[in-house]
Amino acid sequence: MSKTKRSFRDFYQYYILVFTVIVLTIFIQTVVQYSLNKQQSTASIINIAGKQRMLSQQVLANFYECRFLECNYSELKVGLDALYRNNKSLQKGNSKIGLEPLSDSEILSMFANLDQHLNYLYANLHKIEDLKQADISSVESNADSFLVLMDAIVNRFQKVAEEEVRTLMVIELELAFLSIVIVLFEIFFIINPVIKKITLQNKKLKEISWHQTHAFSSHIQNIKGLQNIIKIEKKIEFKEELITCVMDELDSLEEVSSNMVNSLETTNA
Repeated sequence: MSKTKRSFRDFYQYYILVFTVIVLTIFIQTVVQYSLNKQQSTASIINIAGKQRMLSQQVLANFYECRFLECNYSELKVGLDALYRNNKSLQKGNSKIGLEPLSDSEILSMFANLDQHLNYLYANLHKIEDLKQADISSVESNADSFLVLMDAIVNRFQKVAEEEVRTLMVIELELAFLSIVIVLFEIFFIINPVIKKITLQNKKLKEISWHQTHAFSSHIQNIKGLQNIIKIEKKIEFKEELITCVMDELDSLEEVSSNMVNSLETTNA
């Protein structure tokens, strides 16, 4: 087996652990970011929808001023145009301010009812020459109906927003639970087995080290003893026997060394 394959086999559990953590982190951050963006968009919608109520009352007040007091038509026209423009943005969306097209069927139905009152106000108050001919009671009725419907739309937006927040909270809790399960799984089935394997390897290495050290020491001592005897021995035939004994000790020492290498490879397998 090549060193590269063995290295991958030895560390693939670590790779799985790191990869899982990275993927889980990215996924959670994506969900959190989506949640924040969704809440920001919803807050903008509710804010604009709330301002529509104020604008409708401002337009009605400006209409009264033009009919009974000093007329500031430019202020009325600005308010009316803003009322009409915001109404369109709330339904069709507006990329410049981060509004998406409305998809809630119930709110769209409410806007359909509201549009007829807004269209009446816009048609009868948009031109200054039409102000004197506009029927006061009809303007009041349509402005009041617009206000009531706009209140209902704001409340519906708020309810939808609360439902989305609850849904996102459930998703985030499920992700948190999933994260805990994955972490526990990795602890019990990846980290603990790796720790046990490393502990067992260290134990085997200590045992091998102890036995091989003593074996080496025994053979080295024998060789030194035989070396001293050879130095003082006079008879050639005895020296030859002693040299044979030294060779046997060297062979045994080589066998011990070979066994050590094999044991180390078995431990690392």
